[in-house]
Amino acid sequence: MSPAVHRLSPAEAHAREHALAAAPSIAAMSAAGLRAFFNIARDWGLAIDEQIVLLGSPGRSTFFKWKAAPNSARLSRDTLERLSLLLGIYKALQILLPEPTAADGWIKRPNSAPPFGGASALDRMLAGNVSDLIAVRQYLDAMRGGWA
Repeated sequence: MSPAVHRLSPAEAHAREHALAAAPSIAAMSAAGLRAFFNIARDWGLAIDEQIVLLGSPGRSTFFKWKAAPNSARLSRDTLERLSLLLGIYKALQILLPEPTAADGWIKRPNSAPPFGGASALDRMLAGNVSDLIAVRQYLDAMRGGWA
């Protein structure tokens, strides 16, 4: 006996098709993410080498292509995840520290909290692993009273 097959009603099929069409494309997410990242990098005063590490260590030529033409980039899932985490970190800092200079400077200040062990959040993020970005994001979310 074969398992029951659930067939979508015309309304369900239309809704699914509409949801898929409305989802942003990889190209759109890549372009928006890179534009936001380069603005954050400017605000945080990040060196080129630091930016490259935070993006997952693409080749230098790839990095400069992304910087020159973010609209033509097609980023990997890993890089998109990194961008999402970095945007979340930036936003959390803007909420926690409404003064822009305080928010932007926080990532470079030594921090005695457990995830940092006296180093800065940037030092932790520059270890190069996605898990380090996650740790900083979770720390900030916990400080905001959100999910850790």
